[in-house]
Amino acid sequence: MPEKKTIERAERDKREGKAPTTQAGEFVREEIEHIREGRHGARSPEQAIAIGLSKARRAGVDLPVPKKGTVSEKTRRSAQHALEAGDKPAAKVSRKRSRATIGALQHESQAAASRPALARHAKAASKERTAAERSAAARKAARTKSPAERSHAARKAARTRAAHKAGK
Repeated sequence: MPEKKTIERAERDKREGKAPTTQAGEFVREEIEHIREGRHGARSPEQAIAIGLSKARRAGVDLPVPKKGTVSEKTRRSAQHALEAGDKPAAKVSRKRSRATIGALQHESQAAASRPALARHAKAASKERTAAERSAAARKAARTKSPAERSHAARKAARTRAAHKAGK
């Protein structure tokens, strides 16, 4: 069950007109925090993200099922099932299954939520997209930012550029 503050953050993102993926990001962030706190582990950053996305769908975030051919059929079925579960949030959850899932995750390492592991994942994920796609995503993200957030992002970008220039 996601924490109340996570659901509130996702709802705020929805009110601000942000994309379902952005809303789901709050649940992924929560999952990464849980792994770092030692509540449980994960095999890989991808698994941690998948758990977060599933939680988001179950919490009612209108996150579409991955397109055919992009992921395995099993993953698509799982996502579809989580999306349907989000339509009826009062449905009873199997206690035995929940305990078994957490028990299995507790045997996994916390390394999946480390900074280097997440950085490796982000780099690999961005490599799969073209420069035009990355640029379009950045422009779209800028449109949903408030003036203060845009200013903060610009300052951060300038710092990053300066750091990269100094490193050359």
